[in-house]
Amino acid sequence: MKVRIGVSLAGAVSDSADGFPGFAASVDELEERGIDSLWLSELVYSPLVEPFIGMAYALSRTEKLKVGTGVAVLPGRSPILVAKQLASLALLAPKRVLPVFGLSPARPAERAAFPVPEGKRGAVFDESLDLVRRLLREPRVSFHGEFFDVDGATVGELPPAPLDIWLGGSAPAGLRRIGRFGDGWLASFITPQEAAAGIDAIKEAAAEAGREVDPDHYGISLPVAFGDLPEGLTAAILARRSDVSIKDLVPTGWDEARAMIERYIQAGMSKFVIRAAGNEPDEGFLPQFVTEVLPLQT
Repeated sequence: MKVRIGVSLAGAVSDSADGFPGFAASVDELEERGIDSLWLSELVYSPLVEPFIGMAYALSRTEKLKVGTGVAVLPGRSPILVAKQLASLALLAPKRVLPVFGLSPARPAERAAFPVPEGKRGAVFDESLDLVRRLLREPRVSFHGEFFDVDGATVGELPPAPLDIWLGGSAPAGLRRIGRFGDGWLASFITPQEAAAGIDAIKEAAAEAGREVDPDHYGISLPVAFGDLPEGLTAAILARRSDVSIKDLVPTGWDEARAMIERYIQAGMSKFVIRAAGNEPDEGFLPQFVTEVLPLQT
């Protein structure tokens, strides 16, 4: 497996009014330091840059950095426009666009930004994903589903190689969806043991669908704490995973982070998105990331 480790700036970029200039400087530093990838969180009710806008901006000022969404919400977006955006980005920055989609926003209040018919979010997700994938692979698409009805849709010139579309989620239905439709898995807030079980479930669902997910396409977004966790983050984790100790999901400091990454690698994960959960290290998140974690890449 090729172990690759990127970063999310959700916990490392200022939440103040100067956050976007800070984003630009961070993108430049990622490129200069040769870091594999940058991942942009979908947090609408926050000062963070919107993922698709941020991808375009970061790709335009770099030459090697890969940029991904970690994780963008698909249901509630137009799959035709999403496919057009991805095709445009992939043509402008070949092999550097890493789309990852999920079912729902991390913050329940933000569901208002992604409206779907009541009780149909999973069905809309499946149909949207199918339409996006076809539009990125076929010159013209006619599609007649429950939620979308198009004839002869096209996004223009197609990427030279089909984009891999990864999916988030860890519920049983989500794992089955990844096996049936996804090209990879970006998990979050699961233990290494749960990661191994999730990989097995995805492989089983893929085999049932007559397909295979690349064994190199299993990853996890991992927050690393430096000091006490913010109360809001602690509450969010407990609301989602009250059955697991936070220390089993969020390592404290770089030593614990390295040890946890190694356990995930043993479980079958090979792609990692590291972010600061709370306060940054005194000497800066990115310099310490390069020294402490980047040597784990293969």
